[in-house]
Amino acid sequence: MKIFNYRLIIFFLSIIFGVVFSVPSFLQTESGKKISLGLDLQGGLHMLLGVNTDEAVTSKIKSIATAIKYFSNDEDILIDGLSIKDNDRIVFTVLDSDELPKVDKMLEEINGLNVSKTELEYSITLTQDEEVRTKDQAVAQAVETIRNRLDQFGLAEPNVVRQGETDIVVQLPGIKTAEDEKAARELISKPANLELMAVDEERIDQVYSMTRAQAAQYGDVILEATDNPNVKYLVKEIPILNGSQVVDAQVAFDQSNQPIINFTLNSAGARIFGDFTGKNVGKRLAVVLDGKVYSAPNIRERIGGGSGQISGGFTVVEAGNVAIALRSGALPASVNLLEKRSVGPSLGADSIKASTIALVAGFLMVFIFMIIYYRRAGIIANIALVTNIFIIISVMAMFGATLTLPGMAGIVLTVGMAVDANVIIGERIRELLRQGVSIPKAIEDGYSNAMRAILDANITTLLVAVILYAYGTGPIKGFAVTISIGILASMLTAILGTHGIYEALLPKIAKDKNLNKWFGIK
Repeated sequence: MKIFNYRLIIFFLSIIFGVVFSVPSFLQTESGKKISLGLDLQGGLHMLLGVNTDEAVTSKIKSIATAIKYFSNDEDILIDGLSIKDNDRIVFTVLDSDELPKVDKMLEEINGLNVSKTELEYSITLTQDEEVRTKDQAVAQAVETIRNRLDQFGLAEPNVVRQGETDIVVQLPGIKTAEDEKAARELISKPANLELMAVDEERIDQVYSMTRAQAAQYGDVILEATDNPNVKYLVKEIPILNGSQVVDAQVAFDQSNQPIINFTLNSAGARIFGDFTGKNVGKRLAVVLDGKVYSAPNIRERIGGGSGQISGGFTVVEAGNVAIALRSGALPASVNLLEKRSVGPSLGADSIKASTIALVAGFLMVFIFMIIYYRRAGIIANIALVTNIFIIISVMAMFGATLTLPGMAGIVLTVGMAVDANVIIGERIRELLRQGVSIPKAIEDGYSNAMRAILDANITTLLVAVILYAYGTGPIKGFAVTISIGILASMLTAILGTHGIYEALLPKIAKDKNLNKWFGIK
């Protein structure tokens, strides 16, 4: 019989894979993928954020108003008094009754609207179901946006999960200095709501004598300049474009070597931008970010290509953070910090020490027991056990998984579960050998007879782990990940790997015929 067989070759490849890809994690080298430690192991920042979902409704209303404005301009429909009342209602008047069918058809294509019409006057609100859906979507979008921002910021394995209807839990492992904490908090909470708004050239001279209520009567709002709150702009309340049309934003430098942000719009945004600038040459367009005017340049010609620029006294770091926020998308609503906790690294060190002791102690006890009880069969099982641990570390490192304290508990539990399959196989082989079955047949039948019990136990445990991952929070997910990987690895090492070793050693075992030395049978 050939020494090398397909089972043994696969097992050797899995050993090489496990050792090579787990080395960066064990040695904590600078290069290579390695496991990141969770908040409970290396310390960091824990925050509970609350999303102001009412603002999401206002944002939705404003977006619909922008669509109405663009539609009326594009179709040459004359409307008057387009404005937002009480932050949740759009009102406008169509000046030509012949255009009503076009407007009605356009509004019908927008889902979730309550449209009230009195002759030529329209009043539009969101339906109750649409409000609920908008608020729910705002929280879900905020989770995804915050996660994207933190990923682009370079923080290792941030944990961002929804809690309840309006809250978000953010865990940032490795945040230890006040500067890092401040930068992370600013990046998380920054709305990054970019709007391009037309300056009201007719009434701009009255901006310093006009109240906000008076400006609202003309469909305008008063905004301050970002670099000087004493400088004010009177702009149209309904924006021409918003950040939802931004597909890219990068930091650049102007002729004075000052940081600026170049942004690129999608095809729809580029068309709207080009049409507006083409019809408003000589007028000004305000670049507004989070309610502050960064610049209001004159439109000298039609601007095609869908690109623009934000300047306004940024530092390099500020410009970088704003660009990240724009690329990852604006928050649909502002977030408030409800709770903040800093987890010290000393707790993590204690946890790592205690978990390592438990892992090593459990491993050694299993290792020694298998050798004493099963002799050389126990050594074969221990080889599979060591390989199993290497594979778990390697797979977690390749996928950039985070190791938490429950995750370490999962590895400890996996040690016992991994050897369990070999115990079942070993006992089946010993039973057959005691019945006088030949060694080759005892090994083959031992694996065949044990297979059903092993598959049942592992598959049911794997299903539970999947459910824990799907519905659990961060620590539970960490436990489920390590258990799942451990189960799959044990199936490879305990069943395929050890079977390959037995096949390679079978001629020697059959020739030796010392059942006590090989299987612990006296």
